[in-house]
Amino acid sequence: MQTLHSTILGEGQPLLILHGFLGMSDNWKSLGLKYAEAGLQVHLIDQRNHGKSFHAAAFNYDILANDIKEYIAQNQLENCIVLGHSMGGKTAMQLACSYPDLVSKLLIADIAPKYYPAHHHDIINGLQALDLNTITSRTAASEALSRHIANKGVRQFLLKNLYWIEKGKLAFRFNLEVLADRMEEIGENIGASAIYNKPTLFLRGDKSEYISPQDEDLIKRHFPKATITTISNAGHWLHAENPKEFLEKSLIFIKN
Repeated sequence: MQTLHSTILGEGQPLLILHGFLGMSDNWKSLGLKYAEAGLQVHLIDQRNHGKSFHAAAFNYDILANDIKEYIAQNQLENCIVLGHSMGGKTAMQLACSYPDLVSKLLIADIAPKYYPAHHHDIINGLQALDLNTITSRTAASEALSRHIANKGVRQFLLKNLYWIEKGKLAFRFNLEVLADRMEEIGENIGASAIYNKPTLFLRGDKSEYISPQDEDLIKRHFPKATITTISNAGHWLHAENPKEFLEKSLIFIKN
């Protein structure tokens, strides 16, 4: 059994944090430390094919949820709170619906339980166009990626995945080959009959279109005890764009 890589911070009730597509646990380090200060044992987890976790060809939400189930068992965790962003939010939803006894509370950041058409083609194409055999610095990688991805913030987010595999040789931590091949899976929905009947908080960015007012009925169908709250001055990366409000609203829900 392969084990997911994680960083564990603090002591208390377990809070598992699941990053989004092409992200990694390290994206949540600053907020993770704040949750730990608030008395939680924070598990920043790299999902398969991301960060420092193992690479594998199999990749869908049932499998990703099962990975987290195995992680909970391996670490002998109980009464877990689970927070997931974007792709990690879908994993968290699937986990909670499939194994409700493992999850005491659920927080979902800027994703709804619905199908999203594949929309990361520009990013994947840009990453695939990078020749890491000839690029020998992060600056050069950013410059090459800028020809495909204009948004500097998105480039910086993606290039956090670069690391030195050996002297003078860069590589990505994520499994680009599998993720490019399984892009359709990222947009898939949780099961039609999936229900999680415990406290759930959906956090949406006020500038994001990922959760629309029309999604509320669907959210309540799968998560009858859900509340939806909006984070101001924030798009899809709401935890990075307005971390203060994200922390405040999530902690009120966790501690209530």
